[in-house]
Amino acid sequence: MTKTLPAKISSCSFIGSFFNLNQIPQDHRPQVAFAGRSNVGKSSLLNRLVGSKKMAKVSTTPGKTRSLNFFLVNDQYYLVDLPGYGYAKVSKAMRRDWGDLIEAYLRNSENLVGLVLLLDCRREPTPEDHQLLNWLGAAGVPALIAITKTDKLNHDKANRKVLQVERDFKVPAIGCSSVTGVGKKELLGAVRNLIQEYNKDRRL
Repeated sequence: MTKTLPAKISSCSFIGSFFNLNQIPQDHRPQVAFAGRSNVGKSSLLNRLVGSKKMAKVSTTPGKTRSLNFFLVNDQYYLVDLPGYGYAKVSKAMRRDWGDLIEAYLRNSENLVGLVLLLDCRREPTPEDHQLLNWLGAAGVPALIAITKTDKLNHDKANRKVLQVERDFKVPAIGCSSVTGVGKKELLGAVRNLIQEYNKDRRL
């Protein structure tokens, strides 16, 4: 796919929820995954990005996303909502299944062009967050960080949090709020850059 990506999202459709890799789309469109611990605000941020309040299901109960949820954007690329991790109030077997599904997808998807890791601005990164970023680095998968819920902090504290995360992880970070829309333009631009780099490499 070589045509230019538009700066704005003009269309987005929910393709489906998939519980194994055999079910996911195989049409070679680029895929950008969104990951993070349960209740980090993943679904809300995705809805803000695509301009819909209901595209990704939002729940007040952590751990509701249990599948790979695919959204087709502008008929050009997919945003993939991965199951949240780290939620203690589900069985160990269920947490293991979610972890296995995420790992299998990250290891085997031929069209994954990058991953956006979501971190709550009010909480410290977890061992799972560190583990995921380390794995992505070792696997050569481009990553960036979205610092969510920045509307809960004042402007200066939110900026300091972004800078701290960038220093700690050596990964680009963007402060975001699904409530105010802060960071939407920057995050969409970063997603476009991931896809354009992938498309450029494919043409070489």
